[in-house]
Amino acid sequence: MIKHEVRYVMYGPLAEFPIEARVVLIFADARQGLVVSEAVARVDKVAAPAMGRPACAALPQALNAGNAVLSLGCCGARAYLDALDDRVAMWALPGIKIESYCAEISTLAHANQVLTSFHKHRREDIEAGEQPTVGQSLARLSS
Repeated sequence: MIKHEVRYVMYGPLAEFPIEARVVLIFADARQGLVVSEAVARVDKVAAPAMGRPACAALPQALNAGNAVLSLGCCGARAYLDALDDRVAMWALPGIKIESYCAEISTLAHANQVLTSFHKHRREDIEAGEQPTVGQSLARLSS
């Protein structure tokens, strides 16, 4: 339940939203969710709670607490929301912090790309029978 009076509700794409969004929903798979969870922890200074049913409870939770909430999505939400399939979870982010979340997501997404490349090349070297040091694996990133 939302702790303050709500007279109306509007939904729409954030880029086209005509007013400041109170809550922003993000639908993310596990790889994306890793980055979102790290960004949320940096901005909110706590890990986001993971909620089960009902999925819609994530919205008032984000509004009331002023922090992000992860919803694993109930069967009702999955029945009506095409974006919420079995590989995806929903994040409810308080709109007032959206710029901070976005900045952190951008930074962490870039870091994740670098780390993914590091581990991909390192695995290739190990599978080829090599025993690269961390320093050698880091050097391979810049080549």
